[in-house]
Parts: sequence; C-alpha cells; structure tokens
Amino acid sequence: MSSAKDVKGPRARGPEAAPGAEPEPPSGRDSDPEPPARGRGADPEPPPPGGVLWSLSGDIRALLMLPAALTLQVAHPAVGAGVDEHSVFRTDPWGRGERSLRSLQLWVYGGAEAAGEGRRLRVLHRTIQGTDTRGRPYHALTPANYAWVHATGFPVYRHAARYLIRPMTPAQERALYAEWLQVGRILGIHDRDMPQSIEEFWPYWEKMLAGEIEATTVVRELVDVDQPVPPPDRGPWPLRMLLRALWPVLLPPLARFRRFVTIGLMPPDARAAVGLPWSAEQEKRLRRLCAVLRGVVPVLPERLRYLPRARAARAAHRTAVPNG
Repeated sequence: MSSAKDVKGPRARGPEAAPGAEPEPPSGRDSDPEPPARGRGADPEPPPPGGVLWSLSGDIRALLMLPAALTLQVAHPAVGAGVDEHSVFRTDPWGRGERSLRSLQLWVYGGAEAAGEGRRLRVLHRTIQGTDTRGRPYHALTPANYAWVHATGFPVYRHAARYLIRPMTPAQERALYAEWLQVGRILGIHDRDMPQSIEEFWPYWEKMLAGEIEATTVVRELVDVDQPVPPPDRGPWPLRMLLRALWPVLLPPLARFRRFVTIGLMPPDARAAVGLPWSAEQEKRLRRLCAVLRGVVPVLPERLRYLPRARAARAAHRTAVPNG
C-alpha cells in the first residue's frame, strides 16, 4: 500500500491547492486574457514545493489521469468546437501530448518559468474563435470557458487519486484546491472567474454538468477504440521503426486501454453527464489495476517514479533546502 506521503500538503503552510492538459480553446462572452492585478510587475506564484500538486502531478501515475481531464475539457460545447476546428490532435497526437505534458509540468515545477508559460498559452489562443456545437460564437480566451478547461483538473485529480494513490483527507482536498487556484492565476484567469473555495466549486461543477457538458464530436473520438492514431514519432529511431512495424497489432489493445482509463478515472457524475457507459465489471477491473499500481509505484526509485521535470525540480529543492 502507498503511504500518506504519496498525497500530501506542506507540513506547516496550511491549506494550499490541478488534466489537466494544455488548455484548449475556451469560448463565451468577453475575452480578457490578462491575469488579476497583484502589484506592478508581480507574476503569480506557482504551487509551493512540498504541496499536494508537488507530489501528485509529477508522479507517473498522473499520466493515467490526464485523458479523463482532457475528455472533460472538450465535453464543453465551445472547447470541443475549438479543438475540433483548430487543434492538431488528429494529425500530431504525440507532439500535442508532449507539449501538453510539458506545459502542465511547468505550471507546477517551472518556478519562474511558470508565469511565462501561462502568457505563452494566452498568446497561442488569442486568434482562436468560431461557433460552438450549439451555434453560439466563442473565443478561446473567454473567461468562463477558459476557466472550465482549468476547473476540470481538480475533480479529476481528487477522484483518480482515490484509485491510484489513496483518498485525500479533507485538509488535503482543500490544499489541492487552493493550489489549483494558483495554477489558474498562472494561466491568467481572474479570481472572479474561478470558484474561490471548495464550497463554491461544487455548485458550479453541478451546474456545468447539468446544463453545459455534452458528448461532443471530440469526446466521441477520444473514447473511440477504432479511431486511427499514427504510430509514435518520438524517441530513438530503432524504437520508432519497431513501433511502426508493430503498430497494427499494438494499437487496438492500446486504444481499448485508453478508453478504459479515460472513462474509469473520470468522476462518476461527469461520466454520467457526458453519457459514457461504465459497468460493475469494469469497476472491478479498474480497482484491481490500481491496487497493483499502488503497490508497485511507491517502491520504484525516484528516477522511475517521477517525470523528468518533476524529478529535476525535486532534486533542486532538496539541494536548496537540505533539511526541508
């Protein structure tokens, strides 16, 4: 079993505060990409070393959480339309995935680079606009929809951690949410556009699930086991050649596994709102898989347990604070 240190918050710092993936075009009314004022020239601070996100988002098990967060993001009519019309996820899925993961790691472990990454993403999305799946005009940086892309991370991290790591205590949940608000500020979202507490978050979440979320075209593609996916184009040349040769055999089981973890690690109320099926037998299989991962991953050496950016940040922090 994993220990309490697998999901933790700072010991003496009080509550601090998480899919998703590289923000995709949100939509709505006013486009206001600038972050809230914090004093002239002051960048928003990333989540603190030693916090919940510090231990959670760099763990290799977090890779299994990301598909659920991404799928929830594109279940929004405007976000789904923006990704459908402007994203390269169909033609360059491996490159897009690599960029999204790099971006997410920078938000948490990037230090001074975190705010710069937030600015880069806002510039990237400034020209993205169109008509959403319900015929409404959207812009990628409309606050309400950009905030939804960010918001999906907290409930996915919270739910998936119960399976893959361990249930969080109420204090850890509050810490996770507070840190996720810090991530939102890095992305340039105003405090007024994000629920400022867990008590405010859940009514917002329920309202979005009840009235806004749907099985968009992109959602259906992301859980479709027959969707064509090109073989990986990253990594050593011999490995790429081998994967290319074996891809017709490897893709079907990988696609089924992707669908399995995407739906299984999505919060049940969100899964129901999108209309994704999930059976009692699938739930048993998911619990068995996660039990194995909870036993194996914590005993791995750090170089295997944590993603490279997280590993480097953790090592640098230990050097800077030897007894921290």
